[in-house]
Amino acid sequence: MFRLDIPKFLEAAALKGDTHNAAIARRTGIAESSVSRYLRGEAQPDLNCAMRLAEHYDLDLRGVIKRVPIEAGA
Repeated sequence: MFRLDIPKFLEAAALKGDTHNAAIARRTGIAESSVSRYLRGEAQPDLNCAMRLAEHYDLDLRGVIKRVPIEAGA
């Protein structure tokens, strides 16, 4: 399973002056409700949204999307 590294992403967004969900949504074209769910860890961006986040914040996906082990029984 892969998850967005939220602290790393927020650091990159802040460097562009985007410190609120609305600013991230405006810059990327991703719905503010989706951005909010991503940043709360309730959902993960699909590949299209992950690419948008990476492109707009000059990120390498391998640096902000991390593999997390799947626990047995999960």
